[in-house]
Parts: sequence; structure tokens; C-alpha cells
Amino acid sequence: MPPRDKPDRDDIELFRRSIGRVKPVHSDKLVPRRNRPAPRPRMAEKEGCAYGDAGLADVDETQSVAAEQYLFHSRPGLQHRLLNRLRRGQLAVGAVLDLHGMTVNQARQSLGRFLQRSRARRIRVVLVIHGKGYSAKMRGGVLKSQVNGWLRQHHEVLAFCSAQPADGGTGAVYVLLSTKGLSDR
Repeated sequence: MPPRDKPDRDDIELFRRSIGRVKPVHSDKLVPRRNRPAPRPRMAEKEGCAYGDAGLADVDETQSVAAEQYLFHSRPGLQHRLLNRLRRGQLAVGAVLDLHGMTVNQARQSLGRFLQRSRARRIRVVLVIHGKGYSAKMRGGVLKSQVNGWLRQHHEVLAFCSAQPADGGTGAVYVLLSTKGLSDR
């Protein structure tokens, strides 16, 4: 059937009867959408976990880290220049958390809350001091190993690496946080 340029009168009349009365639109502009608040981990709250814990699981002892071992981890797709600046300590640290003297459970909860608050305050780089674990006789750095595992699990951590000697060396890490998904306030 060849295409027609104009419908005939019967088709126009049938169309108008089928749609009924039409109300004209007074504005062609869209209503702006409001920014949604950042999502909160509801499952962790329901299960009785600490709010900032974010479901971080402990690392088994076979993955322990030596006291002087350099830590580094990054998600794929980050710029090498940014990672190099993080390694050199050239990015401004916005907040510091010291985990010395805490138990593993206390450290996990403190780290989770700290990362969440830092991200909410739009802080991009934080320093987490975990210590080297010299006092933990044969087991090595317990907190250092756990922090290494927790930061790898945390979905808002883009990268982390051991700090410069002036900031704690291998007893601390610089953490690069994601600011994606936060509404502008």
C-alpha cells in the first residue's frame, strides 16, 4: 500500500471521536527533578550492624600483612596521574582516623562510620592510621590486615595506599573516596 500524505476525512473524524476532549498544554517546559539523597544501607541497620559498618566482613588470618609491607589497591579506570599523586602524598588529606588501641570490632565500626561521614562531607582523601602491629607477637599487624581487607570491600573506596613516612608510613593509608552519587547541597 503506498503511503499517503494526508488522512481522509473519515479517519480524522474517527480519531477525534476516539480520543475525546483535548486539553491544551500551557507550558512546554519540564518540571525540574529534585536531587535524591544518597542511599543508606538499610540491611545493615535491620541486621543490627553498626550504621557505619556497611557489612564489612573480617579478613581471615591467612591473608595477614607484614608490619613493613607497602599496601596499594585501586579500582580499574582511575587515572595513573591521580594514583601517583595519592602515592606521593600530594593530595590534601581532609580527615584523619586513628585506630590505635581499638579492638577489631571497634575498628570496623569506627572505620565504617568515618568513611561514611567523610563522604557525606564531600572529603575526597582521608588518612587512616592503623599501626604496624609490632606489639602483636607472632600474628603480625592484625588491624593493618583487617583495614587492608575492609577497604578493598568498601564500594565507595576508589583506591588506597600506604602513607608517606611523615604521615605514618606503612602504619597508615591514604584513602581516595568516591563522591559520585552525592547530591549538591
